[in-house]
Amino acid sequence: MDDNDLSRLTLHQLALQTGRLQVTGECKDAIEAHRNITANPPDLVLLDIEMPGMTGLELLKILPKQTLAILTTSKKQYAAEAFDLNVVDYLIKPVNLPRLMQALDKVRDIMMRSDSEVTSAADDYLFIRDNNILKKLRLEEILWIEAMGDYVKIRTETQWHIVHSTLKAVEEKINSGRLMRVHRSYIISLDKIDSIEDGAVNITNTPIPVAESYRSKLIQKIKLL
Repeated sequence: MDDNDLSRLTLHQLALQTGRLQVTGECKDAIEAHRNITANPPDLVLLDIEMPGMTGLELLKILPKQTLAILTTSKKQYAAEAFDLNVVDYLIKPVNLPRLMQALDKVRDIMMRSDSEVTSAADDYLFIRDNNILKKLRLEEILWIEAMGDYVKIRTETQWHIVHSTLKAVEEKINSGRLMRVHRSYIISLDKIDSIEDGAVNITNTPIPVAESYRSKLIQKIKLL
């Protein structure tokens, strides 16, 4: 959904180039999008934020909670509110094919999530249970951990791990200065931060929101000159 004809055409073409998406509809505003999504729920919604009448964020708030959405926008300032709504990803325009493919990998992993759980942890690693197999995951591999309903998503440099747990339970099992909670929905690796701006940290070009209550502690943790 995008009110700009050129942006909508560009996104449509990118979606087809992925070879993984079938475009079932296009909308110019949120009211039309809400009507179409309600009538024929898609597997995934690509949604612009700044729209006339109703914004993309306002639309997300009235869509079913299980709706998978990737937001597209020309501004970073909405990242914190967007991730509060559990969007799959947040793409800054102009969107390119590699970045869209990365977002689709997240969608795939969510759809294929297994019934796993975090079972134990030490100073430099933790174990996750995946189909009755305990897998060792080194904390240095983790980029961030994200809450999503009854699951958490652990993002490493190479893949996502979908784990049946709460973020609070994961936080309690981690005894490391390497990882820090910065939001009610996010734990990040301090070593992986590329930059901090506009109330968010950027890790591998992905903005992760930082709640006001965690900002002073974050500043104390990083090596600020």
